[in-house]
Amino acid sequence: MSAYGTLLKTPGVGRVIAAQLTARFPFGMLSLAYLLHVEHVFDSYGAAGLVLATTSIGQAIAGPLTSRWMGSWGMRPVLVLTSLVALTSMGVVAFVTMPLWGYVVVGFLGGLAVPPVQPAVRTIYPKMVTSAQLTPLFSLDASAQELIWVAGPVITTFVATQIGTVQAIVVAMAFLVIGGVWFIASPELGRVRIPRSKRAFGVVMRRPSVVVATLTGLLLIGACAAVEASVTSVFGEGSPNAGIVLAVFAIGSLIGGLALGHRPISRNTLWTRMAIVFVGLALAVGGTDFWWLCLALVIAGAGIAPALAVMFGSVSATVKFSDTAEAYGWMGTGQLIGAAGGSAVAGFLIDLHGATGGLMVGAAMAAVGVVVPLVTKRWLPDLRGRDASPLPDTEPVNLPT
Repeated sequence: MSAYGTLLKTPGVGRVIAAQLTARFPFGMLSLAYLLHVEHVFDSYGAAGLVLATTSIGQAIAGPLTSRWMGSWGMRPVLVLTSLVALTSMGVVAFVTMPLWGYVVVGFLGGLAVPPVQPAVRTIYPKMVTSAQLTPLFSLDASAQELIWVAGPVITTFVATQIGTVQAIVVAMAFLVIGGVWFIASPELGRVRIPRSKRAFGVVMRRPSVVVATLTGLLLIGACAAVEASVTSVFGEGSPNAGIVLAVFAIGSLIGGLALGHRPISRNTLWTRMAIVFVGLALAVGGTDFWWLCLALVIAGAGIAPALAVMFGSVSATVKFSDTAEAYGWMGTGQLIGAAGGSAVAGFLIDLHGATGGLMVGAAMAAVGVVVPLVTKRWLPDLRGRDASPLPDTEPVNLPT
């Protein structure tokens, strides 16, 4: 904990972490708010899963594009534009009654416009701390983001069940406005300029470490999305228990991230941390009792933030600074494709076989998430004794002759 205390004393670090968490907070609420709202409108988790899937697909398509645009247009213009469009789409879903295809289209457009806060802040971090502090900072960030998943589901479930699903979306809109303004106004966004990449769009995906991190993130977040849909279906709309169980899931991740964040990263670290997630989700398949789910998911959660920290550090240490935002964008795309697949498949299996079917989807995705980094571990960097700073961009220098 002393390492984290030193980090938070570094000028600007605590403020930027808080601002970006607030800006991203609505997207910890929105998937559950959309799930409850669309299920309430159509009385179908399959329909709700379809809307969540298309929203995630829209964000997946936009992720690397908007991240790369920040190197061409600057971070603030891209963040302002996307925030305005995302806010509008949320308002339409909340206040306009539409056929299912309307929710699908608006959700997709809103996904396209989700602000690239995560790539922006993780591109800024290497310029705010020393190289030795970077890996702990990634771990602290991955752990702190679990506060989104602790409070987000609880707030969403409480507002949706006690007041209404429309109001749950409106609360998410309020967080987007407050957090977006706070983060965009951060001085660091003006001080750090992402260099324009000289490589073609998508070339960064030739980096094996980026491929492994993207695929593993896809499987991890897909498993989490399946769990979220399953837990919600267990307890229904009228109970706050779904939000409590999902908060326990996130608390496990927060504890795991803080406990393991200082440990050195080797080529075996990612698959072993994914194994923790798999064990917990395999236990969750065994029963849907409230306390059993809490126990199983706190175990599963203990591997989430630590695994994400390894992915971020591995990518940062193996790409050039000008490519980091796009690389993180591709990672986000992988995670959102996973969320889309996990939500959609789990939603339909829940309709057919109940919550256990959805939990089995999560466990299966986590199992594959262990195998991928295990068989490709030679592609991951060994960061023991090294820092996770991006590779410097170099340009030819004209010397006088």
